[in-house]
Amino acid sequence: MVVIWEEDMRLNSMEKTMPLKFYFIHVLAAGHMIPLCDIATLFASRGHHVTIITTPSNALTLRKSLPSHPFLRLHTVQFPSQEVALDLPDGIEVTDADQLGKVFHATTTLQTPIQNFVEENPPDCIVADFLFLWVDDLAKNLKIPRLAFNGFSLFTICVLQSSHYPNSLLPHPITLNASPPKELPEFFDKMLETELRSYGLIVNNFAELDGEEYIRYYEKTTGHKAWHLGPVSLISRTPEEKAERGMKSVVSIHECVSWLDSKAENSVVYICFGSLCHFPDKQLYEIACGIEASGHGFIWVVPEKKGKEKERQEEKEKWMPEGFEERNAEKGMVIRGWAPQLVILNHRAVGAFLSHCGWNSIVEAVSGGVPMITWPVHGEQFYNEKLISEVRGIGVEVGAAEWRGTGFGEREMLVCRDSIERGVRRIMDGGDEAQEVRRRAQGYGEKAREAVREGGSSHNNLTALIHDLTRLRDAKLISS
Repeated sequence: MVVIWEEDMRLNSMEKTMPLKFYFIHVLAAGHMIPLCDIATLFASRGHHVTIITTPSNALTLRKSLPSHPFLRLHTVQFPSQEVALDLPDGIEVTDADQLGKVFHATTTLQTPIQNFVEENPPDCIVADFLFLWVDDLAKNLKIPRLAFNGFSLFTICVLQSSHYPNSLLPHPITLNASPPKELPEFFDKMLETELRSYGLIVNNFAELDGEEYIRYYEKTTGHKAWHLGPVSLISRTPEEKAERGMKSVVSIHECVSWLDSKAENSVVYICFGSLCHFPDKQLYEIACGIEASGHGFIWVVPEKKGKEKERQEEKEKWMPEGFEERNAEKGMVIRGWAPQLVILNHRAVGAFLSHCGWNSIVEAVSGGVPMITWPVHGEQFYNEKLISEVRGIGVEVGAAEWRGTGFGEREMLVCRDSIERGVRRIMDGGDEAQEVRRRAQGYGEKAREAVREGGSSHNNLTALIHDLTRLRDAKLISS
C-alpha cells in the first residue's frame, strides 16, 4: 500500500509540474495582435508551451518583434487576400475603411483551417480575441477552458455593460462627450455576451489603474473573472525588438533617440493617433497650426498614404501649412508611417502624449509615466478617455465630440487649432494643473512597473491563473 501511495504521489507531482499547452488566436489588426502576442510571451516565460496561430506576413513581423523563447512557436494559416479582394494587400495593413471591411471578411474564412489545426492536436487552453465568436463552441466541444481577450480596459467593459445592471451603480458617474454610433452598442453587446461564457477575461492592464472598485463591480455584476496581466508592453525586449513591435519603423531608433537626446526633459509632445485613424487634410492642417502655435517641441506621426493618395501627397501635402517643416526644423519631427512608440514614450524628453485613446497607446503612456492629451475618435476610445481624464486625472481633454464608426473618412466636426493649442499648453506650460497631472502620471508609471515585477499584482495574477488552469488540466487527466 505504501509503495502504491508513493507512486501515486510521484505521478501527481509530475502532472502538476507538466507544462500547460496554450494556443493563442489573434485578430489581424495591430491593436489586437500586439498585446495578445505579448501575453503569449508571458506564459512562455513561465515554462509553458505556447503556439500563436497567425498568418505568414504577420509571422514575419512577430519573429522580429517578440522576444525569442524556446517555448514559443508560431503556426501559420494562409490569409486569403487574393480570394476575397484582388486589391487587398498581402499583409494586414489597412489603409481605408473599405479595406477594413475586406480584412474582417477575410478573417472569417480563417475559421476552418484554425479549427482543423486545434482539433487535430488540442491544447489545454485556448486564448482568443473576443471577435472570434466561434472559438466558444470549439472550446466547449473539446472540453477545454477558453480565455477571452478584447484589448479594452476593465473600466471600459464595466461602462459598456452598466446598462444591463441598472440596480448596480458604477463607482464613478461617467458623462461621455459624444453619443456612440447606433450600431456600436449592439456590436459590443454581442461580443461581450459571448465573452462572458469564457472561463475568464484577460486584461492588458494592471489592477491599480483600473481600480479595485471596478474589479469588484465587474465580478459582482457579471459573476465573471477578470485577470489583469499587464502592462504587457513592459516585457523585456532588446532596443531592436522595441523598434519592430507591431511593424517596421520608418525611422531608426538611433535617429529618434539622437533627436530626443538633444531636447530638454519634458519638452516634447508626442502626437500619434494609431494605425486605424486617418484624419482628412483639413484636420491635419488644424493640428499643424495648433502645435506650432503652442511653441513646444513635437514628434508627430502621420499615417503613410498609399496608392493614388501617396501620389498626390508626393506632389504636394495640402494639409501642411506653407513652410511648416522649415520653420520647425529644430523643434519638430514629422514621421510618415510607423514609429518606434515604446522608445519614444520612454524617453525623458517626452512630456505629453496627444493620443486617440486607443488602449495600447494609453497603457504604454501610463507605463512611461507620460501625461496625456486625449482625443478619442472611434470604437471604445471615448470610454477610455474618461478613465484617464476624470477618474485617474492623468490627462486633459482636447474637446473631441464626434464619435465615429471608423477612424477613416471625412468629419462633420473639426477640433480647431485653438483647442489643440490650449490642450498642449495645459500640460506643457508647467502650471499648477500640469504639475499635478504629471505627478499623478509618474505615480501610475511606477505602479505599472511594480505590477509586473515579482510579487506585483499582475505577476501574482499570472501565477494564480496558471495555477487554476493547471488544476483544471490535472482534474481532467485524473477523470479520464
